[in-house]
Amino acid sequence: MDKRVVPWVLVPFFGYSSWVIVHHGYFGFLTLAYREPWAMQMLLDLVIALTLVASWMRRDARERAIRVTPYIVLLPFVGSISALAYLVHRSLVDARATNEG
Repeated sequence: MDKRVVPWVLVPFFGYSSWVIVHHGYFGFLTLAYREPWAMQMLLDLVIALTLVASWMRRDARERAIRVTPYIVLLPFVGSISALAYLVHRSLVDARATNEG
């Protein structure tokens, strides 16, 4: 993914997620997941996907000497917002390394 695209995905997604939380509550998705089998399947799929993302972030951060702990800790609470924020941080670190090198 183009490094310039990530912030343009992160900002509107963060805004929409915030709007949903304000209007439906932080745990509003659980009500839907208990009621609808497809919603539960999507929730379980998201948990699996975010676990895979966390594994990748750890390896990637180790290779780049980036502190990944805050992003891993936030991942269960804010989902892909944390992964997108990590990608923004990663691109800033890469840009700084390119400018210095």
